Amino acid sequence: MEETIVQDKKGSYRDSVATISKEGKRNFINPKKPKGRLYNLRTWFSVFYLIVFFTLPFIKVNGEPLLMFNILERKFIIFGMVFWPQDFFIFGIAMLTFVVFVILFTVVFGRIFCGWACPQTIFMEMVFRKIEYLIDGDAAKQKQLKNMPWNAEKIRKRAAKFIAFFAISFIIANFFLAYLIGMDTLLGYVQNPATHVGTLISLFIFTSVFFFVYWWFREQACIVVCPYGRLQGVLLDKNSIVVAYDRVRGEPRGKLKKKDDHDCKCTDCKEDGACKSITAKFEAIKLKPQSDCIDCFACVRVCPTGIDIRNGTQLECVNCTACIDACDAIMTSIDRPTGLVRYASENSITNGVQLKFTTRIKAYTAVLALLLSLLVFLLVSRTDLDARLMRTAGMTYTSLPDGRISNLYNLKLANKTHKDIPFTLKLENLNGEIEYVGSVSMIVKKEDYSHLQFFIKLNRNDIKGWKTELKIGMYENNVKIKTITANFIGPEIYN
Repeated sequence: MEETIVQDKKGSYRDSVATISKEGKRNFINPKKPKGRLYNLRTWFSVFYLIVFFTLPFIKVNGEPLLMFNILERKFIIFGMVFWPQDFFIFGIAMLTFVVFVILFTVVFGRIFCGWACPQTIFMEMVFRKIEYLIDGDAAKQKQLKNMPWNAEKIRKRAAKFIAFFAISFIIANFFLAYLIGMDTLLGYVQNPATHVGTLISLFIFTSVFFFVYWWFREQACIVVCPYGRLQGVLLDKNSIVVAYDRVRGEPRGKLKKKDDHDCKCTDCKEDGACKSITAKFEAIKLKPQSDCIDCFACVRVCPTGIDIRNGTQLECVNCTACIDACDAIMTSIDRPTGLVRYASENSITNGVQLKFTTRIKAYTAVLALLLSLLVFLLVSRTDLDARLMRTAGMTYTSLPDGRISNLYNLKLANKTHKDIPFTLKLENLNGEIEYVGSVSMIVKKEDYSHLQFFIKLNRNDIKGWKTELKIGMYENNVKIKTITANFIGPEIYN
């Protein structure tokens, strides 16, 4: 979607990045503390989000974590279902489905995920930023503290914020590690740190990374590192719902001026007649009837990435809605309708039309439905016990002294369940003998692999040619759980 550039009456355009100064140095953003209806909703959603994040590692199903992504052991547990390398294709389909979902969601709703559900935004705005407001104060006090010489107050506040930020970063790093290796394993490491020095070092490295991001890097993670913002230019169109400024209603912008004469009926007047009421003290210079923007910059002061939403959809905008709350508060105070900055599409602002179910959205929806159907089918048809039967490489067949023919096979089993599986093997379609090689355990341990070798011996009369199909039944407590097929190699039969 093309960025809508708005020019105010002074002829100023957005010609620089808010987080970079004219000298090319980092310009730190100190946004004003937001407040309002949407901010309260985001706060409650974030509380729920954080409760889920810090609770899930403790929840178990059949003695295993509800969620675990053990990359080192290539073991993934998602809502109690164990996924091993053999299921990687399912994981690939799931990731592809997720990507299509993100594309479709962005086409319709823009970057709302970033403002409401992205972990970076949740932790930055709803945890670390709130602590910063608590210790350093609001934006004006933060700037004052920054320019203050190093005295007792500044040292005390900087030390308190440093300790708080590092402690929370350490907690977050531990919980992210719990999602990788499991909470029980993590607690075992905590109880015996001396025997897991490598893990402890890795933990402090991750803690330092989180601390660096939330102490210094901040919004740059969304602007510089995250590729999602750059995808907006490809994914968004004029029907996408984003946080947008209603330029039709707000332009050209007017200023407020002091009234020379007014009939004050408020109760805030002083004895000398001066009035403190904003609606009585000021009025808008109306350059045209629908021009409601008073150029107060309230939307800019609360933006965590420092942009002016009136310049249109921009890469830095994470749809956090802080500007909506700030603008609505100003509009209410000057008796103007709210919604000058709101969730809207370009077409709805320009032409007053509602969201259209376009051909592109239909196409994405169809692809998403197909991928979801395929994913559901793969999950439903997924077996708890994988079996792979192969003839031993480099060998054909062996003629036995009693006239029978034998083939040597390797059977590899993967148990994806939370219980041991005892099994027996039986030939289904031919009479023959299964002879195991060495000491064989006929139990596949839970969440483990098993490997065994065995000979299959058949009478010559049962061999139909160079290749004969075998069907081997796998039974658990006399209940058939799987059928394995293989080829039996024998001598050519000549008529």
